[in-house]
Amino acid sequence: MSQVKGEDKRARKAKETRRRMLDAACELFVQQGYGATALQQIADRAGVAVQTIYFTFGNKRALLKELADVSIAGDQEPIATMDRPWFHEALAAETAGAQLRLHVQGTRGILERVAPITEMLRAAALADPGIAELWDQDTDPRFTVHATAARSLVGKPGIRHGVTAEHAADLLFGLLSPELYLAFVRDRGWSPDRWERWSHDTLSSQLCSG
Repeated sequence: MSQVKGEDKRARKAKETRRRMLDAACELFVQQGYGATALQQIADRAGVAVQTIYFTFGNKRALLKELADVSIAGDQEPIATMDRPWFHEALAAETAGAQLRLHVQGTRGILERVAPITEMLRAAALADPGIAELWDQDTDPRFTVHATAARSLVGKPGIRHGVTAEHAADLLFGLLSPELYLAFVRDRGWSPDRWERWSHDTLSSQLCSG
């Protein structure tokens, strides 16, 4: 029993250390830029040896990718967005209106974490072509999520007559984008609550009947 407790304690400590390194990397990458940030700086801010970063992530590119993945997920669990409980709950909603509300709410949670690092990720990919290769280039994973939601949405009561899954996916992809979120929340000073209400009301007027 004591051995199991010891293993659990070590696992928790390793998870906390990983989180500190990711938090430090996020702060420095956003403040200084990906290219200008050295792993030693991240190690110093996280309070670990630089060898710990190499051992945990392998290199700076892999660290950046995990930072992006964790920001999307909200935790360190290897669970894709479409396998998350909030997404399944939205798909299971009985009406288009109920699904749309849950989908906007869940997407807001992602954007609150991801939007602040979007510009940094784009700049990093431009500076280092190898970064773009870390993700699948054939499909945009964000569009895949919204397209899956759209296909479910158009088959439910309350969907506006004539709305196709393709059109719904385009609207979800465009209005629930990091760029638009930043334009309102960062640039215009909207609260996330106000952005969520506006996004839901705007999408509802386009996609739902009544």
